[in-house]
Amino acid sequence: MTRKASGAPGQDGHDHLQRNLTNRHIQLIAIGGAIGTGLFMGSGKTISLAGPSIIFVYMTIGIMLFFVMRAMGELLLSNLQYRSFIDFSADLLGPWAGFFTGWTYWFCWIVTGIADVIAITGYAQFWFPDIPQWLPAIACVLLLLGLNLLTVKLFGETEFWFAMIKIVAIVTLIGVGLWMVFSGFVSPAGRHAALANLWNDGGMFPNGLMGFFAGFQIAVFAFVGIELVGTTAAEAKDPERTLPRAINSIPVRIIVFYVLALVAIMTVTPWRDVVPGKSPFVELFVLAGLPAAAGVINFVVLTSAASSANSGVFSTSRMLYGLSLKGDAPQSFGTLSSRSVPSRGLMFSCVCLLAGAFLMWMIPDLMEAFTLVTTVSAILFMFVWSLILLSYIAYRRQRAELHRASRFRMPGGVPMCVACLAFFAGILVLLTLKDDTRQALIVTPLWFVVLGVAYQFVRKRAAVGVVAIQ
Repeated sequence: MTRKASGAPGQDGHDHLQRNLTNRHIQLIAIGGAIGTGLFMGSGKTISLAGPSIIFVYMTIGIMLFFVMRAMGELLLSNLQYRSFIDFSADLLGPWAGFFTGWTYWFCWIVTGIADVIAITGYAQFWFPDIPQWLPAIACVLLLLGLNLLTVKLFGETEFWFAMIKIVAIVTLIGVGLWMVFSGFVSPAGRHAALANLWNDGGMFPNGLMGFFAGFQIAVFAFVGIELVGTTAAEAKDPERTLPRAINSIPVRIIVFYVLALVAIMTVTPWRDVVPGKSPFVELFVLAGLPAAAGVINFVVLTSAASSANSGVFSTSRMLYGLSLKGDAPQSFGTLSSRSVPSRGLMFSCVCLLAGAFLMWMIPDLMEAFTLVTTVSAILFMFVWSLILLSYIAYRRQRAELHRASRFRMPGGVPMCVACLAFFAGILVLLTLKDDTRQALIVTPLWFVVLGVAYQFVRKRAAVGVVAIQ
């Protein structure tokens, strides 16, 4: 049984998406969004590129994205009728911005989901090296589809426990790393665990500034999903309390889950010994002579990839729902099931996600495929983050009275928005430095060409509808 949403927020004063996500759900969804597959799967390559300076790379990106999230938080709380950044971008920048933001964010998570599928396959092959590559991918997507079709609260519970597994794993990894360092642990390969490993082999910047800058290319992908808390606004029970708490805790999460985890890895495993094509979280325990623990960590990083895919399935369906209400997507995507879930959008997104499994048949090298899709995803996410910042600049100009009344103002205001936009532009320049990321940078504009053509079609259809009504 399904039912049609009767309008956009503000028309009937009723959100058809039910507010069933509690504070603990929102907090853990925010943490889960801040700990992505890029940290577990991609940090090996970033360490090999930048060496110990990768710590500063993650800190820099984290600080910039904190300001993006503060801008998003002030905008969402300035008008509780905003369901997500689709709504405020369309309201403040124009209908085109809502169309481009919504569809690009949908595509972001489809591409990210493909990366997660690739990662899940790689992790499954740790235990089952002869398993067909498509089997773990299909099993994961079908499981997540089934969970998300039930209720939004079940999504919240699933993501809560996925995030909890990641938190426990990273805290344990940090604890084990500290124990190895202070107990004078020596690996079977004769490697000593010591803080000095951070600077003994070429210093903190062993590959120079170019190596440092190269680390930004993949590290950005580790943060995709940090804005996921913004898509939960319409289904949060108390957004005025939960959203600020979730956003303000981002800096602490960056320090704990990124910086300390990377320090633990590179003190136990000297950075030159980190294998770019493998997860350093798993390899740390293998090099330390603890293969059983490596199996446990492999399970953790597999659930991390599943968590990211789960977030993607959730958020893409909500984007399609919001786009449908505005006439920017087929009307069927605005249909809710009897459990208040946008089921048709869910199924459509999962079909698109499964299509990504074919990518692995075309690119047998999993790390090559992972780098390609993560770079495309990072570029698209930076576009969405930039539109959030541009929306904030427009908001300060158009709704000055709302800013003055806000109890959750963005620190730094408009100048900080400009600094963040310049930072994203700088990363795009850095993507031209390597062949693999340059290819993705060249291909990505095709998506915006497709969107531009689609938007012209939507505008014409809307104009015909208006004439017909008149």
